[in-house]
Amino acid sequence: MRYYVDPFGCAKNQVDAENMMLHLNNAGWSAAQDAADADIIIVNSCGFIQSAKQESINAVLGWRKLHPGKKILLAGCLAQRYAQELAESLPEADGFFGVDDIAKITTAVHSVMGAKNENGRESSTALRPLLSFPGCAYVKISEGCDNNCTFCAIPLIRGALRCRTVADIVDECRGLLARGIKELCVIGQDIGSYRSGDAGLPQLLNAIAGLEGNFWVRLLYIHPDNFPLQILDLMERDRRFLPYFDIPFQHASPRILAAMNRRGSAETYISLVETIRARIPAAVIRTTFLLGFPGETGADFVALLDFQGKLRADWLGCFAYSREEGTPACTILGQVPAKIAARRQRQVEERQVPITEKSVDRFIGQNLDVLLEERFENGEGGEPLWLGRLYCHAPEVDGAAVVTGAATAQAGDVIPCKVVARRGVVDLEVRLV
Repeated sequence: MRYYVDPFGCAKNQVDAENMMLHLNNAGWSAAQDAADADIIIVNSCGFIQSAKQESINAVLGWRKLHPGKKILLAGCLAQRYAQELAESLPEADGFFGVDDIAKITTAVHSVMGAKNENGRESSTALRPLLSFPGCAYVKISEGCDNNCTFCAIPLIRGALRCRTVADIVDECRGLLARGIKELCVIGQDIGSYRSGDAGLPQLLNAIAGLEGNFWVRLLYIHPDNFPLQILDLMERDRRFLPYFDIPFQHASPRILAAMNRRGSAETYISLVETIRARIPAAVIRTTFLLGFPGETGADFVALLDFQGKLRADWLGCFAYSREEGTPACTILGQVPAKIAARRQRQVEERQVPITEKSVDRFIGQNLDVLLEERFENGEGGEPLWLGRLYCHAPEVDGAAVVTGAATAQAGDVIPCKVVARRGVVDLEVRLV
């Protein structure tokens, strides 16, 4: 029997998809490279905001149109939160599977297929499939979240914070490095909240630092109110830990931050970034802003614009507020009209362009390592081109490095290059040193 996974969603959803595939492989199933060759299509879904919900539903509808006779299982966050409602309103899906216990995916698949699990107990011989680009793998260190931001549905979907042990995480990292992985992306809803016994994030990273080899460690998603400054000590002495900081500040207005259930302020957040930059001059800051939170006034928006100018984030993503049932913010009076939120989002994005351009320009002339991801045979002048990433590029969300002069390289290689120019707003042109 063969399955096909549509790995929709963010990095955390991708790890869920990889683990589903691992359990299915251990149960005797095999992955199909094309949905047409599969017996069942598994759509991994996101239920974080309204647009992601609709995209997930559209994916099911699209696959049903393409393959009317195949079984389709909707899995992931959306299925976790709305399984009962979707069972009534989405007949295009043959079954639903949440995120509570990924190991039960084999039972769910056999149920949809109308067959018993003839393979019985799973084996443990397969390696976790990796859906990321060559050379990179995500390491999820925790599940759920206790921050309880009033706009966020994650606690409703994934529950309270649960953390893996240090030993378990280090073992996974060791295994990934043995498979040739060059970049370990440490992820969770908020890795700054990591706690296992007496160990927090600094102790976990020190344990990972004990692994031998030349590899990158990238930290993703640290809540600004939980940022452990001790991790800077490790970054100063071990350059394998990339000076890349993904810190979602979301807003700067004191009133809006309080309504979001955030303890910080514009002043404390700017101070945090100044501390990082003073200690780690090569630091790259990524953040997100949430526009149109209930009650956001023009004055609140001006405060956010002022913060944006002082922050000078290298990368900034901004999103219009999505009203999610069950969250505290859903019932707050003063919901901001969608048109106003969208207009404010565009203003932030436009103001960010020159900030990001200036930030990207600072890399021109530097010799930096590049992780190669995709090769294109017909480059300029017939020379092969590669797309890759520098330390300043997180997978899929930032710009890219356009590499020339690496004709004999392989996907997943890390090679030394010189940055020679900026292409557009976010991409960099680099050449093999």
